[in-house]
Amino acid sequence: MPADEQIRLAPADPSWPARFEEEREALEEAIGEWVEGGIHHVGSTAVPGLEAKPIIDILAGVRDLESARACFGPLARLGYLYAPYLPDEMHWFCKPDPARRTHHLHLVPAGSPRYRDELSFRDRLRADPKLAAEYAVLKRDLAERHHEDREAYTEAKGAFIRAVLVRH
Repeated sequence: MPADEQIRLAPADPSWPARFEEEREALEEAIGEWVEGGIHHVGSTAVPGLEAKPIIDILAGVRDLESARACFGPLARLGYLYAPYLPDEMHWFCKPDPARRTHHLHLVPAGSPRYRDELSFRDRLRADPKLAAEYAVLKRDLAERHHEDREAYTEAKGAFIRAVLVRH
């Protein structure tokens, strides 16, 4: 598999919601029969005005991980590549490849803590511009420090995310 691309933050792009909606429609057609709880735009591109890696993050609720394996073929036909990242929590895919990503897709059981947390974190950032601004500062710092290590970048955001989730 190609090497991961470097972490690069981009200014908020007003086209991100439309790009999500286009992909949501394709996903609904391809895997809709397995989706429970909807297909959602998550991550920083889902928060108006927030700097982000220019990758559309998508959360699709599923009944369970085992039955969701049936989605792998239809997702491959849409150009999604499966990677066994956090396999006890989700099925994770990227598109078109790890060296140049445009989309991430998380298939997550709709009743799970991860599913609720991804939606809750997005909603809290959308509702609180001050919180979103704090997150932007953190992301800039971490992108500079970990620009070649996606795992370290993601891990370093964890404490902030957990703190936001327990505040409510």
